[in-house]
Amino acid sequence: MTDFKIDLRINEDGLNSAVKRAQENNIVIPTFAQLRDPVKNVPEKIKKALIGVDKEDYNNPLNLFRITWRNEPVLEGGAYGDVNYIEVPKELTGIKARIFIMVGKWFPTGCHKVGASYGCLAPRLVSGQFDPYDQIAVWPSTGNYCRGGAFNSKLLGCKSIAILPEEMSQERRDWLKEVADETIITPGCESDVYEIFKKVWEIRRTRPEAFIFNQFEEMGNVVWHYNVTGPALEDVYKEIETPDSRLFGVFFTSGSGGTLSAGDYLKDHFPRMKVAVGEALQCPTILNNGFGGHRIEGIGDKHIPFVHNVKNTDMVCAIDDNDSQNLLRLFNTEIGHEFLKKQTGMSDEDLKNLPLLGISGIANVLGCIKMAKYYELTENDVLMTVATDCAAMYGSRVTELNENQGPYTPEVAARDYWHRLASVKTDNMEEFTYVSRKRVHNLKYYTWVEQQGRSLEELNAQWYDEHYWDKLHKQADEIDILTNAFNERTGVLASL
Repeated sequence: MTDFKIDLRINEDGLNSAVKRAQENNIVIPTFAQLRDPVKNVPEKIKKALIGVDKEDYNNPLNLFRITWRNEPVLEGGAYGDVNYIEVPKELTGIKARIFIMVGKWFPTGCHKVGASYGCLAPRLVSGQFDPYDQIAVWPSTGNYCRGGAFNSKLLGCKSIAILPEEMSQERRDWLKEVADETIITPGCESDVYEIFKKVWEIRRTRPEAFIFNQFEEMGNVVWHYNVTGPALEDVYKEIETPDSRLFGVFFTSGSGGTLSAGDYLKDHFPRMKVAVGEALQCPTILNNGFGGHRIEGIGDKHIPFVHNVKNTDMVCAIDDNDSQNLLRLFNTEIGHEFLKKQTGMSDEDLKNLPLLGISGIANVLGCIKMAKYYELTENDVLMTVATDCAAMYGSRVTELNENQGPYTPEVAARDYWHRLASVKTDNMEEFTYVSRKRVHNLKYYTWVEQQGRSLEELNAQWYDEHYWDKLHKQADEIDILTNAFNERTGVLASL
């Protein structure tokens, strides 16, 4: 079969332009190895220079070296440390199994999507396929990915266009006004990805300078999560592992499908573990070939992302968006915290950690609880997931809930706890068989072959070629070789 990998053929004209821009802006491009383990692999002079740099400074290219799970958990400046994670207390979950969640808040932009977008843009720069003078990076997104793309574009001296649905939180849109060169708002909500794709085709036809970085099909998304997020999760497990524990599985709600590649990494190292994918009950595309609109910001539906390795997925679980929305208010109000402390006995430290979960992070926790109940897990079992972003991106959503449902009271907090958390059931779940996996994989055809022009040969290779995904994952080493050569050519690192 044909090798389907990221195209890394060198374009000398574009490479000369990228080198020139890096020299002008003092840009050093990190390798995947450095972002995977910055404590060990990032040069000492970069580490020292980073300490006084604000994480949110989109004009300082040194922040490229903060696209890692291992930043010191401070809002300004900081060095590196261990992977940022929390354990969700059993007092809250009500299950025996332990749930660990990696925290995306300490990335630049406050969201791990800055990593996925970096994985897409950086290989195109070090190969010369993207010219920062003549081209503009287009970031189609349901929210956070375009923020990460705009941020990285600034750091790497590139222009950017951010695309996102009109019903995304006001915080995202306000942020983009400052960072992106252009923002395009498409009709609809989180699940209206088709509207985003329509806009992408329009841009392709009318703006020849546009370079589309479509997270749903760009394999740099896969390479970054496999080589950075996966090892970070592995390190968390090794840190908390006991002689009796087992890593039972991971649960990730599917936005672009990129984070599921971290599950592929873990399966390569823990072959018996399970990978579960989550989606909104209001748009159950994977579960039931369904459709609709939903409010779990950070995930997108009505299609199967091209980057999703469905053959490696063991379960689908649908989360009611009413649950994640209302738990957002429970987890981020004084009344909610008072109720939880009285009802569950949660510690003050655990209560302080709840705002580290954004809406999709809350959905991930609910998915882990459902998974634990379905498989009847014990205190020796460990489930892992991620908090893509934190509650800081959703303050306007809490305000909207107050306006639509009335003020938050202890009685409403009790309702949210008992109805949306304590009573989680094993409904709206399916454990995959070979046949059901293939059913989901085949749904890719209608979006990616019929509508987006991907080849049927590659679609079939994803299913039948046992080396398809492994070849992509290993491209990190090839990209790192190009990156080191790029940095040597610019001379910026040597001059620091």
